[in-house]
Amino acid sequence: MKEITVEELKTLVDQSADFQLIDVREKHEFDICNLNGELIPMGEIPYQVDKISKDKQVVVHCRSGARSADIIRYLEMRHEFDNLYNLVGGILAWSDQIDPTMPKY
Repeated sequence: MKEITVEELKTLVDQSADFQLIDVREKHEFDICNLNGELIPMGEIPYQVDKISKDKQVVVHCRSGARSADIIRYLEMRHEFDNLYNLVGGILAWSDQIDPTMPKY
């Protein structure tokens, strides 16, 4: 599985790179804090696969990186994606290393 660090993600954001950011947490988690990604909760992914780009880099994240890793494995096995990157440490790592004002839960 390909991975991306929060520092690498910040560089993509700062450079306005053409990539898709998908948040697989639940709406109530997204409402607490988010990285301005597209919310597609984990349970909805099988029904919304068509919303995930196959033509550019896609960064998938959750709170810690575990759920997003599960989703990436699913998408790679079932739908043959090869452009997915798991955010190492998830939004907790973002809060720790990039934006300490971001709430943790």
